[in-house]
Parts: sequence; C-alpha cells; structure tokens
Amino acid sequence: MAQLISITSEALQASIRRLLPSQQGFGEDLQASNVITPIIDLTPTAEGSALPDYLQTALAFDDLTAFNAQNGTATVANTPGFWRVFAGIGVRGNAPADNVGSFTISDGLSTKTIWGLAIDNADPAYAGSSQVDFVVCLSAGETLSAVSNGPEAEILGSARQIATINGVLVDPSGFTPQ
Repeated sequence: MAQLISITSEALQASIRRLLPSQQGFGEDLQASNVITPIIDLTPTAEGSALPDYLQTALAFDDLTAFNAQNGTATVANTPGFWRVFAGIGVRGNAPADNVGSFTISDGLSTKTIWGLAIDNADPAYAGSSQVDFVVCLSAGETLSAVSNGPEAEILGSARQIATINGVLVDPSGFTPQ
C-alpha cells in the first residue's frame, strides 16, 4: 500500500525554489512516497549526443592556439571564456640573472603570476622542467601570457577555448553529435 510522507526540510524547499523558480509561490510541503517510480533520463548527456567533460576539453588541431615564449612574452589567449592550456617549460642556469618562465594574467592595469618555474643559480648544471595542463577563466579585457625572462627559459605549448564566458561549452572541431 502506498504511503505519502510530508517532508518539512527548509534546505530542500530552498533548493526547489532556487532550481525551479516557477514553483516559488507553491505553498504545499514536499512529499515522499514509498512507491518506486521509474525515471527516464532524456537529457543530451544520457542519449550520448553530448561529450563527457574529459572528451569535451580535448585538444583539436583546428582549435589550437600555439605559442612559444623564449626571452620574451607570448599571448596565449585574450578572448573572454574558459581556456585549457597545455605546455612544457624548461629553465636552466648559466646566466647572470635568475631564469624564470611563467604564466600571467593581466587586466591592462596589473599583472598576476598564476604559475612559474625559476632557476636562481648561474651554474649550468642546474636546470628544471615541467609540464602544465590547466584551465583558466578570462574576463573581458584580460590577457593570459607565457613569459620568459631570458634565453635560458622557454615555454612551448597550446591553448584551446573550452567554454564561453557564459559557460556554453565549445566542442572540439570536427565533433558532430550522432
């Protein structure tokens, strides 16, 4: 026999009001039933026409912005949105100054370093390298750059926009849903 049970959880009711704004004026308490009701998921993800996250962020030839920074600055991205950056960085000693390779974001007034690798020894025996793979969000007017302060620091990589600033996913070029 089916039973209906009233649920008086303010947290659940707040979630309903937030997720279903048309239901904000609904004055009834939430109810649960002990009857099993099958649910069929008809979303694009369930039917297979949307890519899983790890495939949606794939690097694709036509979408890549390649960059190389050695003894200078390379613009990686300056379009608002979410960007996946994949790069290798190598830094070695043997210079009169510290060698630094880094990624920065600038809004035109100030610059912030978000990742870097530095060798602070002039001995050529000292060297370091690393691979980076990260996602960054750029607002309007912001620029992501790869920065090398000398010939002994090099950053080589690529970037691809994976979503607009509004969160609309940008699928890899060549992907066509079935």
